[in-house]
Amino acid sequence: MNRIVRLMMFLIGLIALAMAFPALAQGTDSDVSSPVVDIRYFDFFVVKGGIIGYGLIVISVVAVALTIEHALTIRRATIVPPVAARQTRDMIDQRQYVEAIQFTSDDPSMLGYVVNAGLLEASNGYAAMERAIEETLDERSAKLFRKTEYLNIIGNVSPMIGLFGTVVGMILLFAEIHASNTFPPARVVADRIAVALITTFWGLAVAIPALSVHAVFRNRIDVLTAECAIAAEHILAVFKPGAQTKVSAAAAPPASKP
Repeated sequence: MNRIVRLMMFLIGLIALAMAFPALAQGTDSDVSSPVVDIRYFDFFVVKGGIIGYGLIVISVVAVALTIEHALTIRRATIVPPVAARQTRDMIDQRQYVEAIQFTSDDPSMLGYVVNAGLLEASNGYAAMERAIEETLDERSAKLFRKTEYLNIIGNVSPMIGLFGTVVGMILLFAEIHASNTFPPARVVADRIAVALITTFWGLAVAIPALSVHAVFRNRIDVLTAECAIAAEHILAVFKPGAQTKVSAAAAPPASKP
């Protein structure tokens, strides 16, 4: 969680700097007598959105921070690390069961958690080990799915916030028309419609990437969970009934012919 907070603060700082440069450029512009209307994109896409637009920008920063955090934690090296799988298998093949239990309990990956749960049920038979593997896989995968649900929430809520801004902008426009008893100037109409359209723009700009990234991470969790299940079964295959007999028969020297 501290990593997410640091990422959010860093991204907010970058956005603040990006917002400051156009504002400074606007303040140093001395050509006020030009009849040509100069549209500044910072004003049009940020300032015109009002507090709703700023809120959506903050939500976009949160979505970017969550994406970076998921990219660092939901990957093969942290869920099914090949080095840890190989070391665990070597310990079990060498019958170092206590060392394997200690090693997997210290391993923060999903594979270590699953294999450790299976090893702790070894005294109850291989069927109990399989049940432990399935239960721990479901538990850890559900935890990862819940972790990515924040992106799904952002993707579904952002368009609604943008639609709320659209309604607010149209209400302000009609209120201006009602107050003036005539059609307001073009600048006033443009300002009110800008609030309506810019908030919708930011809502869609946040929702589309958030939902896309959410789908990518959900698919990645499915793939890595399946890989973890296969790796755990491969590591603990030596505990299957009859597996020890097959290993002993394969390791025994061939009988010499009389």
